[in-house]
Amino acid sequence: MNILSDTIKNVKLFSGIAEQDLSSLLSCLSAVVKSYKKDEIIFLSGQPAQSVGIICSGSVHVFKEDFIGNRTIISALSAGELFGESFACAQSSSIPVSVMATTDSKIMLIDYRKIITTCPTTCTFHSRLVENMLGILAYKNVELDQKVDVISRRTTREKLIAFLSEQARKLETNCFTIPFNRQELADYLCVERSAMSAELSKMQKNGIIETNKNEFKLLYIPGDPNYNN
Repeated sequence: MNILSDTIKNVKLFSGIAEQDLSSLLSCLSAVVKSYKKDEIIFLSGQPAQSVGIICSGSVHVFKEDFIGNRTIISALSAGELFGESFACAQSSSIPVSVMATTDSKIMLIDYRKIITTCPTTCTFHSRLVENMLGILAYKNVELDQKVDVISRRTTREKLIAFLSEQARKLETNCFTIPFNRQELADYLCVERSAMSAELSKMQKNGIIETNKNEFKLLYIPGDPNYNN
């Protein structure tokens, strides 16, 4: 695989680094690209926090699972996004979450120590790399705050509306596709699937949404005084 694909060039971690320098940088970082099949585990909870993953192609879910198998999805990530950076850069002794490929995927793995430590050749672009990583960590913190806001809502309907409204805001459209099936959405929102499915049916009957599998259309603007549920 050509690791200098358009996806890698546009990864936020490498923002501001000239394309002609990217090959040297990846060599300096000892970056490797591995292939994973759908449903294959990339990082397993409890493993040492050593690597940062970059999705070259495909998609992954970051999740936690309790001892009886109940799963909570933390985030869904796609090509160009990073995972594992918070735990690696915090030098956690182990990773408290697992990461699984949700489609056949190619993942670039980088030892976090190569990112935060200046290399022997003192690359001129290494300081920019550290700066970019700080920006990514800050952005991920904002995203986590947004999820906390969603799952802290009292009812399943309030959680659904908060989540769907946030998706519409991010994508700047009231018609969008979410990266979850029904069970995955329930796992993300920390609700029972049957109760959530029933609520979605009610919301559709009430004219709040239109939905088909993972495709949604919001039929009202949150906060519209003319809306009455």
